[in-house]
Amino acid sequence: MTYSKYKVYIFALLSMLFWGFSFVWVKIVFEHGYRPITTIFLRLILSSIILYVVIKLMKRSQKIKRSDYKQFLLLALFQPFFYFLGESYGLSMVSSTVASVIIATIPVFTPIFAYMFIREKISYVNIIGLFISFIGILMMVLNQNFSFDASPKGIALLFFAVASAIAYAVVIKKLTFKYSAFTIIKTQNIIGAIYFLPLFLIFDYKQFVTVKPDFELIAAMVQLAVFASSAAYLLFIPVVRQLGINKANMFTNFIPVFTAVISFILLSESFSLNKVAGILIVIAGTSLSQIYKIINRII
Repeated sequence: MTYSKYKVYIFALLSMLFWGFSFVWVKIVFEHGYRPITTIFLRLILSSIILYVVIKLMKRSQKIKRSDYKQFLLLALFQPFFYFLGESYGLSMVSSTVASVIIATIPVFTPIFAYMFIREKISYVNIIGLFISFIGILMMVLNQNFSFDASPKGIALLFFAVASAIAYAVVIKKLTFKYSAFTIIKTQNIIGAIYFLPLFLIFDYKQFVTVKPDFELIAAMVQLAVFASSAAYLLFIPVVRQLGINKANMFTNFIPVFTAVISFILLSESFSLNKVAGILIVIAGTSLSQIYKIINRII
């Protein structure tokens, strides 16, 4: 199905809003006692059930070709498995805003991966944008003594999530022309839950049964499943299909803006001048290549 350009942009912004909220919802879940693997496993199970019911009600079931299962296994390995491991453990070590800003560097790194794996040319503007983005990140994670104000391990895990998200976008591009968004997300979440099941049983199950969930914890988990693990992906897949990987990933620039505002309101996260300046610089760096392309077209 083809959508108008305005609808595609609305889909993209809504998916970024839901992912912006997800950093806050995950923090709430962590504060109530659930560990990263438990959180990921439960949101994938809930999302899979929701999508299965929706597909049945809408009568949009699709049979996956046997030859495509390798693609789906690879897709689910990159995201949700690798991506959520990096994001969730990284988020347990740094603030919601810092995490979202690092995730927002996805469009800067995408051309580099494209050059490495499919020899797509990389422009000097992309290199400048990458350099500017790193300056912004350093401003956010270093204190005045130039020592880390955020966990180096957490930052490394978040960059691992960034690499996983880019690999995911490359793999999913081919599948979007064969299957509906509902089929892709339901399948990747089911496979992802299977990947996480052994980790959950080995590392988290004993701790999981000791937590007594209250309303706030249940609400955060449901919102993660419905909006971040289901609706956001369903909205984002048509964006990737119609705009391509690079243009679709450009919208991740909005994630730290949404997360910063939501974190300030719901989590009372403090904002130093360095942090605000860092956010603005990262957004400028990630936007540079896109602005450059638009100017070139006008000229």
